[in-house]
Amino acid sequence: MLTYAGVRQGAAAGLWRGERGVKTTDCDAPRYAIRHKWMELLAAFLPDGLPLWAAAATILAAFFTAALTAAFGLGGGLALLAVMSALFPVPAIIPIHGVAQLGANAGRFYLQRKDVIWQIALWFTAGGLIGASLGGKLAIELPVWALRAGVGIFILYAVWGPRPSGFSPGVKIYFTTGAVGAFLTMFFGATGPIAATMLSAAKLGRLNISATHAACMVGQHSLKIAIFGLLGFAYAEWALLIVVILISGFAGTALGTHYLRRIPEQTFHTGFNAILTLIALYLLAAAALEFKIN
Repeated sequence: MLTYAGVRQGAAAGLWRGERGVKTTDCDAPRYAIRHKWMELLAAFLPDGLPLWAAAATILAAFFTAALTAAFGLGGGLALLAVMSALFPVPAIIPIHGVAQLGANAGRFYLQRKDVIWQIALWFTAGGLIGASLGGKLAIELPVWALRAGVGIFILYAVWGPRPSGFSPGVKIYFTTGAVGAFLTMFFGATGPIAATMLSAAKLGRLNISATHAACMVGQHSLKIAIFGLLGFAYAEWALLIVVILISGFAGTALGTHYLRRIPEQTFHTGFNAILTLIALYLLAAAALEFKIN
């Protein structure tokens, strides 16, 4: 594991090459000295306990997951959360994931802003104010496996279950969905599929779905970041990594948006429902595993 302390010790001891039985020459010395200095400099800007390779893997994942979300409207947030859960210290996972998702969705919102359905986005965010304010006070008492299972079942029913004739979500649904999503995101992380399910029921076009989902997520993640900041999370320690993740995410969003504007409407909706279904199955599997462990 490459940490700041490890880089310093390795450079001082003249290891790296020597550890593997490879002899260094006088000609090699300046080149490896520069390399060690660069690695030492990069590691100095990372939070304690986060290896350089883990930061690089997260930056790469931010690009591809942002591209996935921009192209199909969802999926990238949960994928990035899975990567961060494997690499990051536990207290930093949800706060930094929130910042990464705010950046990716803000980029998607900017690139697709002409297609936002503002009535949905504003009512969703209004509900989010209440949900985020309450977040954790009640939900912390509920087992995580039950919440995952509940969301998974809800998604499967909303996508594949029967709907009343002529059903179309309105202001109350938008507001309530925003409140529930913001409430859960405070400790659950990636709740974009909840908003996506609401938009799927609204029977919008692919551009409207993706753009409106982005606007909803910008509001939700902004609230989450603000509350974690008030609770004392030290975002400043992660500043450099956050900046690079945001740049990588915007590049992925640009690529995904380029693809979105070129895929047929039917292909988008098929992919959208397929991703929602896979997310629901993942949540149910994770819930079953957590229930078995506990």
